[in-house]
Amino acid sequence: MLELKGIAVSNGIALAKAYCLIEPDLTFNRVEVLDTGTENTRFKNAVATSKLELQEICEMAEHKFGEEKAAIFSAHLLLLEDPEMLSAIEVKINEGNNAEYALHEVSTMFIDMFEAMDNEYMRERAADIRDVAKRVLAHLLGVTIPDYSRLTSDVIIVAEDLTPSMTAQLDTKYVKGFITDIGGRTSHSAILARTMEIPAVVGTKTATKTIKHGAPIIIDGANGEIIVNATNELSEYYVTKQKAYEDEQRDLTQYRSLQSVSADGYAVEIAGNISKQEDVDTVVKNGGDGIGLFRTEFLYMNRQELPNEEEQFAVYRAVLEKMQDKPTVVRTLDIGGDKNLPYLKLAPEMNPFLGYRAIRLCLDQQEMFRTQLRALIRASVYGNLKIMFPMIATLEEFRAAKALLLEEQQNLKNEGYTVSEKIEVGMMIEIPSAAIIADLFAKEADFFSIGTNDLIQYTLAADRMNENVSYLYQPYHPAVLRLIKNVIDAAHRHGKWVGMCGEMAGDEIAIPILLALGLDEFSMNASAILKTRAQITKLAKEPLMKHVEDILMLATAADVEQYVRNHLVVSD
Repeated sequence: MLELKGIAVSNGIALAKAYCLIEPDLTFNRVEVLDTGTENTRFKNAVATSKLELQEICEMAEHKFGEEKAAIFSAHLLLLEDPEMLSAIEVKINEGNNAEYALHEVSTMFIDMFEAMDNEYMRERAADIRDVAKRVLAHLLGVTIPDYSRLTSDVIIVAEDLTPSMTAQLDTKYVKGFITDIGGRTSHSAILARTMEIPAVVGTKTATKTIKHGAPIIIDGANGEIIVNATNELSEYYVTKQKAYEDEQRDLTQYRSLQSVSADGYAVEIAGNISKQEDVDTVVKNGGDGIGLFRTEFLYMNRQELPNEEEQFAVYRAVLEKMQDKPTVVRTLDIGGDKNLPYLKLAPEMNPFLGYRAIRLCLDQQEMFRTQLRALIRASVYGNLKIMFPMIATLEEFRAAKALLLEEQQNLKNEGYTVSEKIEVGMMIEIPSAAIIADLFAKEADFFSIGTNDLIQYTLAADRMNENVSYLYQPYHPAVLRLIKNVIDAAHRHGKWVGMCGEMAGDEIAIPILLALGLDEFSMNASAILKTRAQITKLAKEPLMKHVEDILMLATAADVEQYVRNHLVVSD
């Protein structure tokens, strides 16, 4: 039996076999072959196996994600039938080279040729050739390439890391949880795990080195505990614990239709964060008062090109209609940091979280930004749309973004479209400079949404993706709390409302403080909505407010947490 510890990022208990997403060793040697006929047959068999595999993947992708996202696999199948490439490889084999070397030489030649072309679409085909060649090479070497899109039984994914796009594709029918070597509580893969309501533990450092593929695993997502090859007795204990957790979740359903009101009658909104259209169903199921954050960047992932206006319009309209006039806050494209779009071919950066991302990218690449704004404005007549801009650091940025939105709103009117005249335009507060001058922003923005994941990161100068400094992710740090108070006070003085869409909004220690500070909207992963509502109904705001001054004078995050536990947490 082996026990590992990591960072707890998504609650729940999972018991399943490990599925290790480890890049296989595809190294080979150049070998002279005498029997070229046998070698050609070996290559053709590898191609045939790859085709069968891709056909199966293509069918599954089309069923799960639609024809458009499955198109990439159709393109891969066509490459495996390309006579020019196949014949060039055959020629190399007939010259006495082994199939692995022949495949590598020809595919590299084609990749270099495509990457040198002026046409962007043709340059992107190089990536397809690279993927196909890797698949065929793996079959030649007898190596299995991990592919979690073809799972047929329950597993727990074990990987060094999971990118946001990879995590978004996890099929929760079979993926019961995941474990990574790196990452932190606010990494986007962790956030998506909470959205999908599957347990996850990250930042273990050694999981991929110590857990064998197929080994039985237990993960406790609330405590960050992992047990490999557990005893029967321990497995039975965790099965019982899993059932207790599920029972607790069922008990919370009584709060689904209740209003989000404190014990002394103070009303707030408890909303859900979503990453894709399908997530709306979970928000509705959990009785969300609205959507406090729609991360639109996930519309741009897992594809070969930017989504056009019509595609985006259809998604925004569907989300607004499903929410039935409940407030829906949509964040414009927030690419950068740990979220990259390969087809944009952005230059690597030393400090991507501080670099060319979010509103900075959108104001620079205005055609892309205008397309999104037009789609949003057109969808505005189908619900209660509110638009917010991410990573605003200066008033000039906010003014420039809002000017583009107003310009496209007028353009659409001129084109004969009906648009809503009631779109609220707000901004994320996630940079300390914005929090400090919130009083100036409050004169021009309709609302604020505090993104605590980044606000904490930038305030404490601690990379939220780095498990080595995860101890500095301190939502209760006095500096963070003082910034939040400044933002709320500034907004309220100007008659504006304030939401919070960072993970802190659903934190049971933070909630009494935020309620006391006067936060208007708490937005979180949908699975936390009912638990948060249950907590708020037991809290009285007025008595809590008397503690604010004392809390803000405490010296450390640990002091704040202990104070809340001693004075503000209401036990059942």
